[in-house]
Amino acid sequence: MDKNVLGSNVITQIGLLVNDIEKTSQTYADFFGIEKPQWFWTDPADVAQTEYRGNPSEARAKLAFFDMGSLQLELIEPDQHPSTWRESLDRDGEGFHHIAFVIKGMKEKIAVMEARGMPLLQKGEYTGGRYAYLDTFKELKVLVELLENDR
Repeated sequence: MDKNVLGSNVITQIGLLVNDIEKTSQTYADFFGIEKPQWFWTDPADVAQTEYRGNPSEARAKLAFFDMGSLQLELIEPDQHPSTWRESLDRDGEGFHHIAFVIKGMKEKIAVMEARGMPLLQKGEYTGGRYAYLDTFKELKVLVELLENDR
């Protein structure tokens, strides 16, 4: 058996695509009897340095996070610019987008994944770290997001 490819088997986050983050956030808050989190925009292009399918993209999204014990639920409402979020929402409608893992060594992990036929789909920076979505759907039946935090 090969060593764990990612160096982690803890799913830290599940991402859902939504058309209306306000409405869906409120529905989740009511369902769980908790306060509705404030959504916020992802960083602008100059900060995020977003790349989608190898090209720079202006893509941004509204994000809202629910901390559900050991797992975080991320709601994502994308803008119209090219992104995995927009493509998936247009193609598949609302719902499941990714599972995320916190990793160390982003460049190396992407290289290992690509060598296994799981290419980089989208990557970008956020305050305190970076993310990458890998096209793992054919093999794993879901997209995988890698999160690397600087602290």
